[in-house]
Amino acid sequence: MSETTTAPAAYESTTQTPPPILARRDRLTRSQGWRRRGPLLPALIFMVVVTQVPFVFTLYYSTQSWNLVRPGSRHFIGLQNYADVFRDSQFRQVALNTVIMIAGTVIISVVLGLLLALLLDRAFFGRGIVRTMLITPFLVTPVAAALIWKTTMLDPVFGLVNFVLKPFGVGQIDWVSKYPLPAVMADLVWQWTPFMMLLILAGLQSMPRDIVEAARVDGANSLQVFGELTLPHLRRFIELGAVLGAIYLVNTFDAVYMMTSGGPGIASSNLPFYIYQRAFLGFDIGQAAAMGVITVIATTIVATLALRLLFKSFTGKEEAA
Repeated sequence: MSETTTAPAAYESTTQTPPPILARRDRLTRSQGWRRRGPLLPALIFMVVVTQVPFVFTLYYSTQSWNLVRPGSRHFIGLQNYADVFRDSQFRQVALNTVIMIAGTVIISVVLGLLLALLLDRAFFGRGIVRTMLITPFLVTPVAAALIWKTTMLDPVFGLVNFVLKPFGVGQIDWVSKYPLPAVMADLVWQWTPFMMLLILAGLQSMPRDIVEAARVDGANSLQVFGELTLPHLRRFIELGAVLGAIYLVNTFDAVYMMTSGGPGIASSNLPFYIYQRAFLGFDIGQAAAMGVITVIATTIVATLALRLLFKSFTGKEEAA
């Protein structure tokens, strides 16, 4: 009995890895991990220095009462700047303008991008040339695009829009002054429609053709195929385009500055431009920093929720839940 009980113990002791070997293996694993991460450290340090350090300074400035035109006025006031921002009716109006600008631009761009993608998904003569021409607006710099729309398209005397609408009884309308926010949105839609078109076109070309052919064999017409097959397949691509477009459009500054300068009043001002006005025209560094922090936090929360929903949609977890 003693031999049978001691044999397994002796066998286990011989098969177990000695602690020095385990420690050496852990050191090798850590060193391999650092060798893989090492080339990324300069990029990580650069990103922290460029993004996080300025944000920390912005947090600090947001707790200060600091106006550049009043030397010696800088002092600590805690969260008073944030309270003043939330009581500012102009800030609330500008935030509403930003939401309208982003939502309107994204919705119109997605609809137009879907229509253009459906057009380009068909074979016709000169499709490559048409595709290149439709992509071109997305390649134009935002400043140049804003100047084109302000001086060439929407000018009250020489603008192409008034020229086209003149046979319908439309006079010399100053679109930028009379409709400032829609004028800015027209420029943004013109720029972002090609981006939505490319995403949706990629989704269309990834759709299995045999499913569409089977539906047509079963008697489905074009409208039924689009509503039952094409649109559900494109839902993820449309959501991706809407999320990415909204994230980038939050930072819109060029179009507002070049076309309307936020006016008349604050009718076409958005959050980046209003913060710029407070910081560099009103010289109120404390309140401008508080507005910037609020905008960053709100944008991060919305973007995080949207990206999570999008991730669930692409990975299929949404259906599983």
